[in-house]
Amino acid sequence: MYCVQAVSSDILLLGASDRRLALFENVYPIPRGVSYNAYLVLDEKTVLIDTVDSAVSARFFENLEHALGGRKLDYVIVNHMEPDHSASLFEVLRRYPEAQIVATAKALAMMGQFSDASVAARAAAVKEGDTLSTGRHTFTFAMAPMVHWPEVMVTYDAADRILFSADAFGTFGALNGNIFADELSFESEWLPDARRYYTNIVGKYGPQVQSLLKKAAALDISMICPLHGPIWRENLGWFIDKYQHWSTYTPEDKTVAIFTGSVYGNTDNAAEILATRLAEKGVKNIVLYDVAHTDLSHLVAEAFRCSHLVFAAATYNNGIFTPMETLLLDLKAHNLQNRTAALIENGTWAPQSGKLMTELVNGMKGMTLLDGTVSLKSTAKESQREALLALADALASTLA
Repeated sequence: MYCVQAVSSDILLLGASDRRLALFENVYPIPRGVSYNAYLVLDEKTVLIDTVDSAVSARFFENLEHALGGRKLDYVIVNHMEPDHSASLFEVLRRYPEAQIVATAKALAMMGQFSDASVAARAAAVKEGDTLSTGRHTFTFAMAPMVHWPEVMVTYDAADRILFSADAFGTFGALNGNIFADELSFESEWLPDARRYYTNIVGKYGPQVQSLLKKAAALDISMICPLHGPIWRENLGWFIDKYQHWSTYTPEDKTVAIFTGSVYGNTDNAAEILATRLAEKGVKNIVLYDVAHTDLSHLVAEAFRCSHLVFAAATYNNGIFTPMETLLLDLKAHNLQNRTAALIENGTWAPQSGKLMTELVNGMKGMTLLDGTVSLKSTAKESQREALLALADALASTLA
């Protein structure tokens, strides 16, 4: 049975939420599910803006058929060709043979990679600044390459001042009736998943996001309609500011995130000593994570959030404790930069993790690595305790 909700007087939200999927992109845990948003414009000409993942395609087609009410579909705007938004595209084209595709040239080329169906005869390639008028609405297209695929564009509707933002401004989380961010406790309940979505999916491409933000700043936007998560119609500046921080690798919070990789708990104990001293020095909102028991996507998001990072790891097979090495490599892969970092190493007979972590941290852009890696041999003795306290003091002084 159909489930269609109004975005404006003649724009409808189609799509559906998937609460059964465990891993988004087969990588990122989504215990709260995810929504796949598509939008239908009922103007003199009808326009479908993006489609959905195959997991929810049955509900999507029920929604689309009901919303059209017997009208033909004139246009399909494809902002993004990733399968979670395009898996239903070719079935749409089969069911609505008169519909014309509007997409970037790169998106049109990708269609041939995902299907043997020929779309050339019914496709229009658009470039920066091109427009499509459908009656009351005029849509303008802006290129957004690498946010987060190379074929991406966004679509601006001048009539209702809506930015259809593709994967930008999206978030993990199923929609549960309320479709607007102002109807939700977004900051307390949704922001961590929005941050995790951005940092892990888009985080590597900060310069490209900056380019899109500059284009958006030149538009009069009253609403942002992303492909995942709630729609923004109030307090847009607050969420845009989050994107400004994330895409410039600017910390949101001046605090310390401690990441610990411990085999038998002794490295964890050293991290606890450090955290306690930081608290005594007045540092607030400290977080401490065991990298072997916290999903990597959460760790990446926290590294983007916090200004100061401590990596505490045992030596393992003469290298870095494996989950910590994975974290550091992933932070580099996501282009994390401009943080203050400190290190704690452990090794019963030959501590090596500190030297190797130093190499990885120094391989990231704009990182300030504090002097004085604290080195443990098995457990923290009094001399190591004093070194941990001194490291905490040094961290605290840079936060003042």
